[in-house]
Amino acid sequence: MPKRTDIHKVMVIGSGPIVIGQAAEFDYAGTQACASLREEGVSVVLVNSNPATIMTDAETADAVYIEPLTIGFLEQVIAKERPDGLLPSLGGQTGLNLAYQLAEAGILDKYNVELLGTPLDAIKRAEDRDLFKETMQRIGQPVPESAICISAEEARTFRDANAYPLIIRPAYTLGGTGGGIAHNDAQFEQFVQSGLDRSLIHQILLERYLIGWKEVEYEVMRDANDTAITICNMENFDPMGVHTGDSIVVAPSQTLSDKEYQMLRTASLEIIRSIGIEGGCNVQLALDPNSSQYYVIEVNPRVSRSSALASKATGYPIARVSAKIAIGFHLDEIPNAVTQKTLACFEPALDYCVVKIPRWPFDKFSTSDRRITTQMKATGEVMSIDRSFEGALMKALRSLEIGVFGLRAKGMGLLTEMEIEEKLRVPTDERIFVVAEAFRRGMLVDEVHQITHIDEWFLYKVLRLVETEQSLKGKQLSDISRDTLLNAKKLGFNDHQLAELFGTKEMEVRKHRKAWNIEPVYKMVDTCAGEFEAETPYYYSCYETETE
Repeated sequence: MPKRTDIHKVMVIGSGPIVIGQAAEFDYAGTQACASLREEGVSVVLVNSNPATIMTDAETADAVYIEPLTIGFLEQVIAKERPDGLLPSLGGQTGLNLAYQLAEAGILDKYNVELLGTPLDAIKRAEDRDLFKETMQRIGQPVPESAICISAEEARTFRDANAYPLIIRPAYTLGGTGGGIAHNDAQFEQFVQSGLDRSLIHQILLERYLIGWKEVEYEVMRDANDTAITICNMENFDPMGVHTGDSIVVAPSQTLSDKEYQMLRTASLEIIRSIGIEGGCNVQLALDPNSSQYYVIEVNPRVSRSSALASKATGYPIARVSAKIAIGFHLDEIPNAVTQKTLACFEPALDYCVVKIPRWPFDKFSTSDRRITTQMKATGEVMSIDRSFEGALMKALRSLEIGVFGLRAKGMGLLTEMEIEEKLRVPTDERIFVVAEAFRRGMLVDEVHQITHIDEWFLYKVLRLVETEQSLKGKQLSDISRDTLLNAKKLGFNDHQLAELFGTKEMEVRKHRKAWNIEPVYKMVDTCAGEFEAETPYYYSCYETETE
């Protein structure tokens, strides 16, 4: 179906100020969506209270309102601008909640404003924990044993019939705000009350904690014609219990068998269809590492933090395509912006590994509780691309700008064996460095796995980096063979780190490396793994032989 002729002006709600659990990813999505709508000749009215964003630049939209994101102000903008439609899914949880409140208050009907893209009943089916559970049970998708509660008394009834630990998940919140994992009565009362207070509809979901289960996400796209595709899948380094925004995330998944991958992909497509989402959507699932049992955890019926990651990881512009779907286009009518030859209904193919690591504000808030749980604490993230997990991980660690050049962080060498074991048991922002330090102290992969429940595949990769570091430490640069140096570069060791290991200067390592013709080459991110010629690809570096 071509662009709708009755949509001339669209209102877009931004995500407001940067807060814990929300950084600039929604600015990225919203800016992309505004450009996508204006490409089609649609006038854009943007409301966002945060002037320190790209999307509030005058050229991003036809009219920009830097006003408080409240129902009262939004109604005034609607009354003045009279938009034909409202796009709710690009301003994070803030934009989605405000669109929901505008619809429930009758303001959209009053001014004849249509909710574009995902309809209101679909938003409710995804965000309302009771409706979501009913929908999943209706289509036969498994959900953990749980109870939806609107009071502390109801929550206590579920607790009395189930053992700790329990997870408390509030409805209509961002980054698990207000929720958490309760291991005792005091934590239970705290999270139940904060969850009820923070939820837009004063509703929480209580469910049993799936200790040690893998957490996997699928980024999915659907249009009004019921064409649905997966953009990419992502796997968390940490098992269930750490919010995906606070976990190291790898795309595509590395530890799933093809059978598991296809099973969860099929489930994700069934879920987006049953809810009725039109545009981008994020499906989170838990997978038992010892069987093929899985549970559906939740669905974000909007462009999410993971959508920004998936867009940059694959080259598939999720927000841009979602905006076009909202004004009537189908996936088979939207050109791929990178290849300009294929269409948006082609699923991206990845021939590389992507690693995302969160960036926490603990350097500024040094007295804060550094434990990471289901309530997100990160304020940003870095993303890196390489041919291997090890190479991408090392690049991402350097990109954090916290003064590390690899898997060795300040203070790790001063920890006692007991402190290391405790830090492995209770996840913090330093967990990856603690895992590496545990291997330096001689702990076995199986021991670390038993304590952390991190998949052994990831642990063996970290162990390989630690073993490589130890094999190079204290050696003379003149004693190293070309193959040894090339292998270290492929694994992500940079010249500064190698110079420290060899006890020499960084420029000496670089000179030595270049004399052996060990130089980075550049590979292409083109959404299609080289199957089609790309017009606007971008590139990542690695240590191989051929530059694309």
